Amino acid sequence: MSYSPAAADVAKLRNQTGAGMMDCKKALVEAEGDFEKAVDILRKKGQKVAANRADRDSSEGAVIARVNEDNTLGVVISLNCETDFVAKNEAFIELAYELAEMAIFAATKEELLATDFHGMTVADKLIEQTGVIGEKIEIGAFERITGPFLGAYIHAGNKIAAITSLSAKVDGADEAAKAVSMQAAAMNPIALDENAVSQETIDKELEIERHKLTEEGKPANIIDNILKGKMQRFYKDNTLVHQDFIKDSSISVADYVKSVNGDLKVTGFVRVSL
Repeated sequence: MSYSPAAADVAKLRNQTGAGMMDCKKALVEAEGDFEKAVDILRKKGQKVAANRADRDSSEGAVIARVNEDNTLGVVISLNCETDFVAKNEAFIELAYELAEMAIFAATKEELLATDFHGMTVADKLIEQTGVIGEKIEIGAFERITGPFLGAYIHAGNKIAAITSLSAKVDGADEAAKAVSMQAAAMNPIALDENAVSQETIDKELEIERHKLTEEGKPANIIDNILKGKMQRFYKDNTLVHQDFIKDSSISVADYVKSVNGDLKVTGFVRVSL
């Protein structure tokens, strides 16, 4: 007589792996009731699906930001998949949040992938979920930040998230850090301030603007002065602390932070988007 798994065992396997009821039942039948063997069967199915979909584009997913309890360390990760349909799935988003919580204790993406996830590594869990969902599932971005006081913002829909570091933990820092993180998410600054802009970016911008001014017939002896003004505008538009504050365009982000506390400054940020 062939083995027929009890409904409770099927439910238990489904609860642990997230696989469909029929897949769990088939795995238990194949394993003849051996629970660990059934888990391994499902994992191997995931490996097969992962191999078949290795060249697929996983540009959808969920971006999650998490900060530790004392607001001094934070991470932003993306859990990537192939379709928006999966990205909006509640179980997928829950997994992304759980992985982001674990990422706080990992120094690198590789360390996160090697972390224990209920008896298997995170890497194995992603392979398992690839089999369950039928799409390529992987950790995409992994950005880590430390600072005196951190605050996070996740944009609705989980497509963009940012974490900002402030120079001190003061009254109002929580709200300020979240507001500046929202700014970073919305306005996508290229750097914290002019000192953090790469020389390559500066040189490229100068080259573009110099070419435009030359084409306009501006005299060579005044181009350098015009370029100084152009670069000031570039920094204002593209660096976080100099941008117009999105909640009050009459002040800069740096001015907003000073209004919370005269000595307060933005010291860093990370941003991830899909």
